[in-house]
Amino acid sequence: MGIFGSPRMVAPDGALPGRALPVLPHPAPHAVLGTSLTGPWPAGTEVIYLAMGCFWGAEELYWRVPGVVSTSAGYMGGFTPNPTYEEVCTGRTGHAETVEVAYDPAVVSTYDILKAFWENHDPTQGYRQGNDSGTQYRSAAFYTNEDQRDLLERTRDVYAPLISARGYPDITTEVVPASESTYFLAEDLHQQYLYKNPNGYRCHANTGLALPLVPA
Repeated sequence: MGIFGSPRMVAPDGALPGRALPVLPHPAPHAVLGTSLTGPWPAGTEVIYLAMGCFWGAEELYWRVPGVVSTSAGYMGGFTPNPTYEEVCTGRTGHAETVEVAYDPAVVSTYDILKAFWENHDPTQGYRQGNDSGTQYRSAAFYTNEDQRDLLERTRDVYAPLISARGYPDITTEVVPASESTYFLAEDLHQQYLYKNPNGYRCHANTGLALPLVPA
């Protein structure tokens, strides 16, 4: 199974208009963790937004990590407010399928969150991931504080020559402040999709190479 979207990023003035109201106004608690998808979460919880191809498998990866407080599937990095899945699939929203990860840094470090990110998709594929192509499947990380930004850039710069030595092209991952975009929750059927549909579609390429330890 492969999903095909636009191979070019839409211009802001060419994006779909979207809507004023969210497509998931009253999200149910996390089907696996039992926590809120939108908070509030315990004091000290940090949040990062990660796009690494189809959000079904990416969300499953993170809800399994000890120390992760909550996850959700959504859309980020584009121009259309409150988009639907069908609109995102057209490539005319500019959004990437994205997972919000809320985590307790006293239990799981930001480094470990990013290690899972780099090692569980191929960050060199541009507007595609595995069998899925289109701008909505691009690799991106939306950070919420400067420590996350610093570690994102340092882990990227350590990982890049490692995979380059194995013949991979340059990393295409966008590293963007979350403040420059808005995260929109996806529809209920996409939340914890692979828990609700254990035999559902999983598509992630990966390099098969581990991220070396990055000094603090």
